[in-house]
Amino acid sequence: MRGNGFMEKQKQKKKIVGLQKRKAKAGYAFIAPFVIGFLVFMINPLRQSLQMSFCNVELGAGDFKTTWLGLANYIYAFRVDPEFTRLLVEELSRMIVYSLAIIVFSFFVALILNQKFKGRALVRAIFFLPVILSSGVIVGLESNNQLMASLAQTIEQSTQGVSVTAAMESILRTAGVGVRAYEKVFEVINNIYDVAIASGIQIIIFLSGLQSISSSMYEAADIEGCTKWESLWKITFPMISSLFLVNWLYTVVDFCMRSDNGVIEKIQKVMVDQLQYGNASAMSWIYFIVVLAFVGITSLVISKGVYYYD
Repeated sequence: MRGNGFMEKQKQKKKIVGLQKRKAKAGYAFIAPFVIGFLVFMINPLRQSLQMSFCNVELGAGDFKTTWLGLANYIYAFRVDPEFTRLLVEELSRMIVYSLAIIVFSFFVALILNQKFKGRALVRAIFFLPVILSSGVIVGLESNNQLMASLAQTIEQSTQGVSVTAAMESILRTAGVGVRAYEKVFEVINNIYDVAIASGIQIIIFLSGLQSISSSMYEAADIEGCTKWESLWKITFPMISSLFLVNWLYTVVDFCMRSDNGVIEKIQKVMVDQLQYGNASAMSWIYFIVVLAFVGITSLVISKGVYYYD
């Protein structure tokens, strides 16, 4: 009998290992086009960019000439250029605030869209529109839209520049209650349109995770007398905790590639207007390393909460 039990356990282990191998193969097949495309099209440009960051680049007729400078371009970015360091700090702080706001907003919108109500499919389609509207072309058109600008100016003149958030901020500033913290909150509130536009993919990811949770778990919690708040913390959060890491990574990377990013605009100005390809490459690599370090540290912190969730 013990021998039969041991054989059954071995068979179950083999089945599990075989299933894991098939899943791994499917995963490798899924990312294979990206890996091949990266190796073919991205490795050489990255190598050239890294080389340029240590050189002085002079453009010629259909070619460029490089002169080795060492760390001079990196020293220029930090010590000589008057804007780069300030823009780097400002964009990183803005990235943290807006990424947190996007994660919170998309999670609670996904909770609402997961409820049963009439017209749910239409509402979900409306919230999917930011995925389309957040494309680079649409954002560029919005930023250069004279009609939208004139409408915004007309609304501001009709309300005499008075807003609820401005009034609340003035009251809190007068009272001296957490002025700097509330400034960030009101900044996010005033830019809620940008937050909603950037939350489309995150809402879909959270919604797919919420739909994968079995309703029987909530029914059992109701029978045990759990409130909705307790079910949120004891069932919903643990079940979709891994998706917070996925959405965080996507949000940070998406923010770093936005067209209104001050650091990106600075790098483009140095490269296109001033034709300083060496300095622009050094700034690009500094920004890349800083963002990569930020992503690595925050991912480590979040992953501890995901994989060691109590």
